[in-house]
Amino acid sequence: MERKIKDFLAERRGEDLMRGLKSVSHMPKGRIHAGGREYINFSSNDYLGLSSHPALAEAAGKALSPVLGAASSRLMTGSTTLHDELERRMAAFKGKEASLVFNSGYQANVGIISALCGKNDCVFSDRLNHASIIDGIRLSGAALIRFRHNDAAHLEELLIKERGKYKDALVITETVFSMDGDIAPLGPVASLSKEHDALLMVDEAHATGIFGERGSGLVEKMRLSSDVDVIMGTFSKALGAFGAYAAMSKDIREYLINTCRGFIYSTALPPTIIAADLAALDILESEPWRREKLLSNAGYLRESLREKGFDVRGESQIIPVITGDNKRTVLASEKLKSRGYWVTPVRPPTVPKGQARLRLSLTCDHDRGTIDRFIKDFSADG
Repeated sequence: MERKIKDFLAERRGEDLMRGLKSVSHMPKGRIHAGGREYINFSSNDYLGLSSHPALAEAAGKALSPVLGAASSRLMTGSTTLHDELERRMAAFKGKEASLVFNSGYQANVGIISALCGKNDCVFSDRLNHASIIDGIRLSGAALIRFRHNDAAHLEELLIKERGKYKDALVITETVFSMDGDIAPLGPVASLSKEHDALLMVDEAHATGIFGERGSGLVEKMRLSSDVDVIMGTFSKALGAFGAYAAMSKDIREYLINTCRGFIYSTALPPTIIAADLAALDILESEPWRREKLLSNAGYLRESLREKGFDVRGESQIIPVITGDNKRTVLASEKLKSRGYWVTPVRPPTVPKGQARLRLSLTCDHDRGTIDRFIKDFSADG
């Protein structure tokens, strides 16, 4: 074991792939404080700026009870009326019969997939799906069949070739991809899933709060709620709080309550967190200007960088700038830091080899003046 660890560290250090933890203090208005200096933060998932909204802290404070934590799993004594209310709200928000709250997005994906699928089943997964999705498939024992990223034609080809070999099938994709910022072709994927008798699950972690008339996500925007069997997402990104959810039919919810090990054997989220999640939903519904400003500024930044010749991808609030080389990416991140911008370099294995990047993620707290200064400084070294 000791040799394994040393070999791993030596290889990663040699390829400039080592990652470490950096302690920061979060500040309002899209800023952080680290190492005695303040930075404009372009590496946050706090897309709507809600993590510092006083309404969330106020709601959490009001929910404080004689004990801080839930002190039990949901199936014991950890389920409260606040949990019930949040699940009712999320079901209506996502246009489904029911929903279930989980402790994190990772736990939700691993738990749901491994509960729905087994060794005689198969899962058709977009090649760029999140690690939690891949881990859930591996834990389930189902066959993993990957289709090319956002390629519905390839998915169809694989469904025709492979679906009949297995008992049950699941198709799963993110709606907004966390490292590329692009959007899945949900319409064709939903049609193919139905045609080939496969359950469809989508991960809306980076779409919830951003897209759709009510901010429900891309499933809402594309009017596909009735065509998607499980809509999963998180409260920890645009909603600024913590935890995750899955919206689904009443039957699937009841099945997961009785089979999903990650749900059954986890202590419930404390009422303070659930109350903050509910407050975030209230703000999302009453302040649509947040997502409108966010998407407008994201489009402006993306096109401005493209005009300056950068390899920019995405069509959402996530804007990856592909740099390719690991060392070049780290150096670019450090130069930006010296100019007062916190932009985390993303390298393999999070992204494929040769696809290292600076992942810019905006929040609605970034105003146009800040973005213009960033574009100027970002472009200074070409």
